[in-house]
Amino acid sequence: MTDQFEDKAVIVTGASSGLGRAIAKRFGEAGANVTNADIQPDPQTGGTPTHEAINEADNDGEAKYVETDVSSKEDVQVAVDATVSEYGSLDVMVNNAGVTKIAPAEEMDLDDWRWVIDVNLTGVFIGSQIAGQQMLEQEDGGSIVNMASMMGEMGLQKRSPYCAAKGGVINLTRTLAVEWAPEDIYVNALAPGYIYTDITEQTQDSADYSNEDIRRRTPVGRYGTPEEMAENILFLARDDHFVTGEVLHADGGWSADGWGYRE
Repeated sequence: MTDQFEDKAVIVTGASSGLGRAIAKRFGEAGANVTNADIQPDPQTGGTPTHEAINEADNDGEAKYVETDVSSKEDVQVAVDATVSEYGSLDVMVNNAGVTKIAPAEEMDLDDWRWVIDVNLTGVFIGSQIAGQQMLEQEDGGSIVNMASMMGEMGLQKRSPYCAAKGGVINLTRTLAVEWAPEDIYVNALAPGYIYTDITEQTQDSADYSNEDIRRRTPVGRYGTPEEMAENILFLARDDHFVTGEVLHADGGWSADGWGYRE
């Protein structure tokens, strides 16, 4: 399944920590050359930077880091240009970077709203646009995978900008897929449910629910893992599946469940 990524050039935004780190490392294992386009190189919880971990691993992939604010068109252009200069092309773009702000809608600061929308939605458009321009110029197709969320298709209290942004990502994905399908550029999205990352425990105190609440609400009875999400991303990044404009829900059955809570 992953042989087709050998020597391919991949950008993963927000790859310093969490899902992005797992995704970037999995592409490296598959033999891809990976650019981590993140605002900082080091994981939020410390440890080896993602690009160094890939380069130190026993695989054929190489990696580099490019400081990138995904809401800046200039920064994203620099990341794409650096990738093409180093690796000769851009074959896969994973728009993963994301942020959130938690507050009741009536108290949500407008600057916080704009920040979440700028990173989670506008950043995905900028990344897709510049990657799409490069892929069109190459005339060899490509894959763009956007990080959505199951919350893009349902509501969650105190997350109005996050839910709005992820809903936008879902329809943006469909629109770009239709526009670029004739040029063999596949555009899909992954919509994770609750995924246990290295910062989950640090942020749980700000939530209105417990880990046990999530376990009971999720039909498979647990969080997902970053490694599982990375496998889903690699599937969507392939170009041999006749799938474009789709949103893959990787939420342990959450969005399919009409009952909603169990002991």
